[in-house]
Amino acid sequence: MMRTEIRMRFVVVLALLATIVCDRVTKHIAVTTLASTPGKSFLADTVRIAYVENAGGFLGLGASLPAGIRTGVFIIGTCLLLVSLVYVTIRNRSSGWPLLGLTFVVAGGASNWIDRVVRGSVVDFMNLGLGPVRTGVFNVADVAVTLGLAILVLGQIGRRKEPMVSGRGSE
Repeated sequence: MMRTEIRMRFVVVLALLATIVCDRVTKHIAVTTLASTPGKSFLADTVRIAYVENAGGFLGLGASLPAGIRTGVFIIGTCLLLVSLVYVTIRNRSSGWPLLGLTFVVAGGASNWIDRVVRGSVVDFMNLGLGPVRTGVFNVADVAVTLGLAILVLGQIGRRKEPMVSGRGSE
C-alpha cells in the first residue's frame, strides 16, 4: 500500500471520528445545559443558542408525519442511504476531495441518525442570522453534511473538462 493511500485513509478515519465525536459532545452539552432554559443570543443577535428537538428532517420537514412513517423515512431510509453512500464510495474507489466530501456527509448523517435511533429526534441548538434573515436551527452534524456537499459541488465545478475533440480529420 502506498504512503499516499495510507495518509488518505488516516485523514478519512480522522475526519469521520472527529466529526461524530464533536457532534455527540456538543449535543450532550446542549442537552445538559440548554434544555429547559431560555435561549441565549451573542454577537448582536447574530448567533443564537437554544435547545430544540427536531423530529423531522431538514428545517423540520416531515415532523408531523405519523411515527411509523417517520421511522421508515428517517431511520430506515437514512440508514439505507448512508450504507449506499459508503458502498458506492468504496466501489468507485473515491479519493481526494470527493472522498473527503463524502466522509463529511456520511459522518454528519450517521451522527444525526444515532440521535434518531436513541432519542427519536435530532438535537439542534445553533441559529445564525442578521436581522430577520436567519438559518434554521442546526447542529455540528448538519454543518458537516453541508460542508461535505459543498466540497463535492465545488469539486465538480472546479473539475477541468477534457478538451472537445472534433469529429473531423486533420485539415
